[in-house]
Amino acid sequence: MKKACVALALLLTAPSALLAWGPTGHRIVGRIAMNHLTDEAARGVQCLIGPEGLDQVSTWPDEIRSDPAWSKATPWHFISIDDNETLETTQRDPNGDVLEAIQRFTAVLRDSQATGESKQEALKFLVHFVGDVHQPLHVGRRADRGGNSIKVTLFNQETNLHSVWDAGLIDAEKLSFSEFAAFIDHPTLQEIQAWQSATPADWAKESKAVRDRVYKTGDGKLSYEYDYVEIPLIKQRLLQAGVRLAGLLNSIFAESGPSIPDRTLSAAPHNP
Repeated sequence: MKKACVALALLLTAPSALLAWGPTGHRIVGRIAMNHLTDEAARGVQCLIGPEGLDQVSTWPDEIRSDPAWSKATPWHFISIDDNETLETTQRDPNGDVLEAIQRFTAVLRDSQATGESKQEALKFLVHFVGDVHQPLHVGRRADRGGNSIKVTLFNQETNLHSVWDAGLIDAEKLSFSEFAAFIDHPTLQEIQAWQSATPADWAKESKAVRDRVYKTGDGKLSYEYDYVEIPLIKQRLLQAGVRLAGLLNSIFAESGPSIPDRTLSAAPHNP
């Protein structure tokens, strides 16, 4: 088993598997999660993705979005809930959404019969989607496509509201992802326990609950006042996402362990 793990990790270090830098927010979530993994979960993660950390693989689901073979994954990044709806009453996308994807890829990681390749893929998706569901506009309104259709300026630069929350306010902090993660990663034990006891459905409901304040953009000219008011919420959501991702992975690897069946190394590549 150990040889299979090492061989699988080595495959991931080949040049064709290297990943480029991506959005800072996802890397912050991945780095915080790494800080809260149990030893068992850390070994399981390393067995699947080798020397790359969760922060490094966290952007992969965005990097494949331009690949036609992965067009089916587009709706997995979000869930739409209008103002007059709840999670229970909204019409779910039959092609999947972020909550369905979290559930599905969690199941793959827990499946003792799943191949190593499918578990690698599931882990990379899971890291990303746990981050996504904590971004309030990934639990957005249909009419404005989660803020994508709302044009604003941020520090006099034209953009849209969704991009402001995905990256604009985070990048305005002028910190690397590792610096940002270190700055905010100081939860209390009580916070860790409370946050990790919540379910993915709870995470989505939290995002919808804070969404109204996100939409309050005034004349659409966002500057230091909007940044000052909203950056604490962004920091909290990033921290919650990282802590909860760690809790989920700790649970998964406590159940399944880090070992990977030897047969996975000779299995046919997984095709989307």
